[in-house]
Amino acid sequence: MDRASAWKKSFFTMYAGQAISIVSSQAVQFSILWWITVQTGSALALTIASVVGLLPQAVIGPFAGVWIDRYDRKTIMIAADSAVALSSLLLGASFIFGVPSMLFMYAILFIRAVGETFHKPAMQAAIPLLVPESELTKAGGWGQMVTSAASMAGPMMGAFLMTMSTLQYVMLVDVFGAALALLTLSSINVPKPSLSARDKRNVFVELKQGIDALKANPALMGVALPILLSTIVFVPLGTLLPLMVNVYFHGTAWHNGIVQMLFSSGMFIAALVITVTGGLQRQFLMISLGVFALGLCALIGGLVPAGAFWLFCIIVFIMGTTGMCSHIPFTAYIQKTIPQENLGKVISLVTSVMSFAAPIGMFIAGPVSEIIGVNNWMVCAGILMLLVGLLCYFTTRKYDKVILQEVTVA
Repeated sequence: MDRASAWKKSFFTMYAGQAISIVSSQAVQFSILWWITVQTGSALALTIASVVGLLPQAVIGPFAGVWIDRYDRKTIMIAADSAVALSSLLLGASFIFGVPSMLFMYAILFIRAVGETFHKPAMQAAIPLLVPESELTKAGGWGQMVTSAASMAGPMMGAFLMTMSTLQYVMLVDVFGAALALLTLSSINVPKPSLSARDKRNVFVELKQGIDALKANPALMGVALPILLSTIVFVPLGTLLPLMVNVYFHGTAWHNGIVQMLFSSGMFIAALVITVTGGLQRQFLMISLGVFALGLCALIGGLVPAGAFWLFCIIVFIMGTTGMCSHIPFTAYIQKTIPQENLGKVISLVTSVMSFAAPIGMFIAGPVSEIIGVNNWMVCAGILMLLVGLLCYFTTRKYDKVILQEVTVA
């Protein structure tokens, strides 16, 4: 088997297992959030659930990156998947003793988030060990396409299961999905980090190395501020979508499942296009356009009348496509330009900063949306995202010129 076929086999085997795990995890996450939405009908309750889900990445994410660069990334992914499956099993079992408290629900969301804190950056850091550098953007598109396809199925499965059964039995689906993901992951060989990256140095020294690697990349620093601002504004929109469906459109679990599926469908289509075409050569322009388009979709979505649910669905679908235009090139640029020995640290640092930013947006969006309505918050968020998109363009366009010159020279 030649090298090209070898990396594709390992890459797609890993993502096949992850697709199964994502479907089950998305179904469970959908079910938990819908359960909270129906039980409370409160934007504040969803805000707390979102913040609890982001805290592990914000607090321990940078240190997780150090451990990811230090140890076997495959082992870390297996341990993280196992922790998430165990949390689902605990939640399902808790219903034997009655309806769990909201505090217990938040604790389960926290454990699931801890697993994700290690799993996502470990997988992203493992990809460059499997994929040639020249194929990273396309591989990122393939990976995101698989993830998006799984995310399409997850909410609909969650809606179906919540209609046919109750939350405690939905949890068993996650355990089954994690088991299959672990089997496929165990069957592939993920190269270990170099010995120098695994030296048992002081954690804070290694953390500083990750910060230095980030600061030494001016283009990445230039795009980080707009991405940070867009996270503050956009993450609350995604979290509050169930409340928009339930309160503003008076929808059911099926309606919420359709909205979540359409958002993921948009991500899938965009990822497919980027995979086939490689996206724009001007990567930072692509990121700017993605952020700007997200703002436009949010603005229009907030203005949709309460009786026009299907028009809102179309807007959500387009919103999903535009999100990939910023996410895929941003991740690919990090993978291309950060040295392998610091890649896990930098990915975790970037993700942690974004995770710190998201609760800021949630603490603003939750109370404000309860006062002015979720739809009016979408309008405000859309206007802010349009401004962030323009900021991203003006702060990063010079780096696109540098990249184009390097491509021309090469």
